[in-house]
Amino acid sequence: MLDCGLDTTSVLNFLPLPLVHSPRLSKLPGWVSKDGTLNLEKELKECTGRVFVDSQPEFCLPERELLDLSTIDVILISNYHCMMALPYITEHTGFTGTVYATEPTLQIGRLLMEELVNFMERVPKAQSATCWKNKEIQRLLPGPLKDAVDVWTWKRCYSMQEVNSALSKVQLVGYSQKVELFGAVQISPLSSGYSLGSSNWIIQSHHEKVSYVSGSSLLTTHPQPMDQSSLKNSDVLILTGLTQMPTANPDGMLGEFCSNLAMTIRAGGNVLVPCYSSGVIYDLLECLYQFIESANLGTTPFYFISPVANSSLEFSQIFAEWLCHNKQSKVYLPEPPFPHAELIQTNKLKHYPSIHGDFSSEFRQPCVVFTGHPSLRFGDVVHFMELWGKSSLNTIIFTEPDFSYLDALAPYQPLAMKCVYCPIDTRLNFHQVSKLLKEVQPLHVVCPEQYTQPPLTQSHRSDLMLELQPPPMPYRRCSVLNLPFRRRYERVYILPELANSLVPSEIKPGISLATVSAVLHSKDNKHTLQSVPKPPPMPPSKKRKRVIEEPPVVLAPKPLLSGAVPLEAFLATLQKHGITEVKVEETADGHILHLQAEDTLIQLEEDGTHIVCDNNEPLRTTLRDLVLRFLQKL
Repeated sequence: MLDCGLDTTSVLNFLPLPLVHSPRLSKLPGWVSKDGTLNLEKELKECTGRVFVDSQPEFCLPERELLDLSTIDVILISNYHCMMALPYITEHTGFTGTVYATEPTLQIGRLLMEELVNFMERVPKAQSATCWKNKEIQRLLPGPLKDAVDVWTWKRCYSMQEVNSALSKVQLVGYSQKVELFGAVQISPLSSGYSLGSSNWIIQSHHEKVSYVSGSSLLTTHPQPMDQSSLKNSDVLILTGLTQMPTANPDGMLGEFCSNLAMTIRAGGNVLVPCYSSGVIYDLLECLYQFIESANLGTTPFYFISPVANSSLEFSQIFAEWLCHNKQSKVYLPEPPFPHAELIQTNKLKHYPSIHGDFSSEFRQPCVVFTGHPSLRFGDVVHFMELWGKSSLNTIIFTEPDFSYLDALAPYQPLAMKCVYCPIDTRLNFHQVSKLLKEVQPLHVVCPEQYTQPPLTQSHRSDLMLELQPPPMPYRRCSVLNLPFRRRYERVYILPELANSLVPSEIKPGISLATVSAVLHSKDNKHTLQSVPKPPPMPPSKKRKRVIEEPPVVLAPKPLLSGAVPLEAFLATLQKHGITEVKVEETADGHILHLQAEDTLIQLEEDGTHIVCDNNEPLRTTLRDLVLRFLQKL
């Protein structure tokens, strides 16, 4: 199984979970259908024309009906955003396999899961809404709720116990490390350049190679650069995780982020940045570090609020070998690879586990707050939306590309605060991926159907799609693809003592052959040729043995014949031996010679010679020896 990501966009259908009681949210009217027949006031609330579910937010899980997940042996994880559904799969499906990931992927993935669990558990909801999920009722609901897919499979968040149990099944691997799976294939992770420890995977046997490219980046950010050369010679390349924002240039977005932030602070407003606790935030802080002095923002406090803020900032500094070369070299100076260490030392950046406790006493405005969750449905960000949303001096800047910002803001409308959308997605865009595929030249490319056509909103943009020769094989949800290659060969090993006994003979200049008689031993998909065992010596016995009990004799193999019998020369030889009356008949495969006086047939074919001769053994032997003169024996 390649990755197991969690679809978190489902949470946009739910009301936010406020940390402090919110009079505004508690007064929202319940929803009743226009004709009054459907009353779900307890479960659904209406806010500025949109309907939201008033319940603990739920997530859309990976497909579980298509196949029995307990039959999966291995899950390969490409980066920490692609493993958020792991506990649902390892804990509730009978899964007994192994999960492979790099160390930063495991540790930062653990932080993101811990944060999610924390956000959910500190604001428990008394009731759970289920009636709206009924197919008959869902059909009658308004807007996005009516079109939500598979709502009956949505699940609440897992617990910390399930997270720990799931992550105990992860086996750590390093870049380019080769891991044997049951002797059948070898897997190996390669740096993909997108986030700390993010990987592309190679799955190969001795003769075939499949590459899985997901969430890769060619931009120079903090992770180790992408390893492209190892993707060459792939039979099949499975491509996914391209940028969600093909038209937004990450550098341009960073510039816009900084200028909007500075403008708001100068006007006396606060800036709210809803973000994940790892990843782009490291680049944002680095960018701000260079920008603070030039923009005279030296006195503005920066707050990073997350249950895992401290761990995230510290982890980024200790995973030195997973960083780009320029950051790696700083470790030996010794200097912290990221500048946020200096921001913390000089008290410009402060981090807190939540808005309770120390933060509330040290908090001063105007300030910049980095906090989660980017969906604005749970986490400390909900409190800041309620706190700052009513003033037009404040600005919210969206940097994560995973959620539509208009949908994220919907339950807070009407809003006075300014909204700026600067999605920063460093993953490959269509231009970069086309260039990459030209360089690595896989025989076949497999990708989601969406990549083979322009986006619906910009149907004229043919540059926002993959155009390849031969065209890629598209897949859609629940489609089953036959990949265009078969395993035709297996590698067989030969034991040294058997190899020692072989006698090669040259059949053409530079080409030698040897015949082998051996026992084929297969175990764990490894095949070995071993010497034929000698029969055990008979124990001496007083009684005379009956002949039957003697061990079977291993006959020496007959010599193999190669070459061809040339027609003219063969006829001349027959004539020398007194066989003159020969009628030659051409066939599709060769010639038939009819020796009329002797009433004998000789069939000369490319791969065999047949002598058909009745009751004349001396003649048959003579003819056989004449044919053998023209052939080479091995």
